Amino acid sequence: MFLSPYFTKQDQSVFISAQQASDFAKKVAEDFNPIHDVGAKRFCVPGDLLFALVLTEYGLSQNMQFKFAGMVGDNVELHLDKSVTDQFSICDTKGKEYLHIERQGEVCKCDVQTAAFIKSYVAFSGLNFIHVLMPMMKQHQVMINPERPLVIYESMSFHLEHFDFSTMSLHLAEQSLVINGKRGDVTLTFELHSEGKVIGSGVKTLVLSGLREYDDEKAQQMCDRYENRKKN
Repeated sequence: MFLSPYFTKQDQSVFISAQQASDFAKKVAEDFNPIHDVGAKRFCVPGDLLFALVLTEYGLSQNMQFKFAGMVGDNVELHLDKSVTDQFSICDTKGKEYLHIERQGEVCKCDVQTAAFIKSYVAFSGLNFIHVLMPMMKQHQVMINPERPLVIYESMSFHLEHFDFSTMSLHLAEQSLVINGKRGDVTLTFELHSEGKVIGSGVKTLVLSGLREYDDEKAQQMCDRYENRKKN
């Protein structure tokens, strides 16, 4: 499975080092958020890596809902139960919950479909900051703290009509930003396409924290730093 370089499994325990998390963020998800850098003060494992790990371990269900409850640090020991029900959580060995999952419908455990779904979803996520979130902030004349940009991955859900696909792409269908003081709640609705046909849909929610008045120059500087990190 293509995900194997990005985690270490021992029996039912999984460890994700800062280097593995950073490599996944940059090489797979094209996510250059500094919070995923090795040595970052507020380092955390990308939510998309936890999401991908669940699909790799337990399969791809027709309907799935993911709710993030906490940020995983460097080499935190996560416990993966051998068997799970239609509702389960990813926790560390002390019982702290990081991700809650609910699922319904048929389950596909084929590597081809699972890898296609993971790759298409994380590629979509990697485009969110520059191509989706920044234009939304400009439209609403608010922005996150350019010195400490923080976007929190809150939840994701999707529905698949069937598993008859080997490639997939995600397309943004709708987007919204609801502002409440210094908090912004983002909802992204997407469609799942394969061979020119819509085979499913999904919703992703994010939280923008520390909102302040939009400043075009500082916003551009933030985008430039992000793009420079990507080039480097």
